[in-house]
Formats: sequence, C-alpha cells, structure tokens
Amino acid sequence: MAQDLKKLLKQEISHKTMSKNHEARFIKKLDTHLPKKKTNNFSWLSIAASVILLIGFVGYNFLNSEDPINVIETPLVSDTKSLSDVSPTLKKVEEYYLASINLELSKLKYTTETKELFDGYLERLNDLNKEYDRLGVELTKSGPNEATINALIDNLKFRLNLLYRLKEQLKNLNTSEANHSEENQII
Repeated sequence: MAQDLKKLLKQEISHKTMSKNHEARFIKKLDTHLPKKKTNNFSWLSIAASVILLIGFVGYNFLNSEDPINVIETPLVSDTKSLSDVSPTLKKVEEYYLASINLELSKLKYTTETKELFDGYLERLNDLNKEYDRLGVELTKSGPNEATINALIDNLKFRLNLLYRLKEQLKNLNTSEANHSEENQII
C-alpha cells in the first residue's frame, strides 16, 4: 500500500492535460461568482485632496485662534543672555521653572465663563515676561551679578506661583458652580 507519492503525482500529471479553453472558462466562472472590484483611478487623489484641505483648515484655525494661552508673548531677542548662559546650575533652575510654567499653562482649561479671570492673569504673565526680557538685557549689558540673577529667578518663581493661583481660583470657581447647580437640582 505504501507507494512513493512523487511517482504517483508524476503519473497523474503526465497523463492528464488541460483542455484548450480551460483558462478562459475558469476566469469566466470567477467573474460570475466573485463581485467585481471597482477601480477608480482618482480615489487616491480625492483622499489626498481631503487630507490637504483638512490640514489647511486646522492650520488656518490654529494660526488665527484667539486663544489667550497662545497669546503670551515670547522674547524675540536672541542676543540677550539668560540664566542658562551664566552657569549649568542656573540653567537647570531656569529649565525647571520654564517647564513647570509651560506644564501649568497646558493644564488650564479656558472657557467663556472664565474669560475675565484668564485675561487678567495672562496680562500679568505678559508683564512678567517683558520684565524677564528686560532683566535678560540687563544681564547682557552689565554681566552676571547677584541682584540680576536673583531678580530673574524671582520672576520665574512669581510666574509659576501666579499660575498656581489661577489654577486654584478656577478650581474654586468650578466647585462653586457645581454646588450651585446641585442646589438648583434639589429645589
């Protein structure tokens, strides 16, 4: 009973040949039983155009947004020195405070109800940024001295504390609004 499979297959294949129109009949049967694939040469173009329009719309809205968090002015002067130019230790201090300030800014939620509160705090933050830039110019002109370095660090501390106070006031405002809405539901 045990036969070599290779020999059996060779015998079977060599004896049988396909009819002349076998391939054409096979393709015809495939076409009748399988759904036809629609080919659209311009489908990738329409997808690409949609993506470009979406990117353009989002980019336009981002650049023209009136979000006060994005309105904070950044210094444009690159010739001025900062704490990072004085020493590696002061660079770490400056990076810590700037990272903390940016983190706190990113956590804040801006709503129409809190617009006045945000505007007041952000105006004060812009004033502190301008003062920091002025201190950077002073550091560049007069060189590093203890008073200027302490003023720069105090400015960073004050900005971070200002954001902590804003966060706390927003938390209190949201808590009082939640309590007020609960009281209205009970009544």
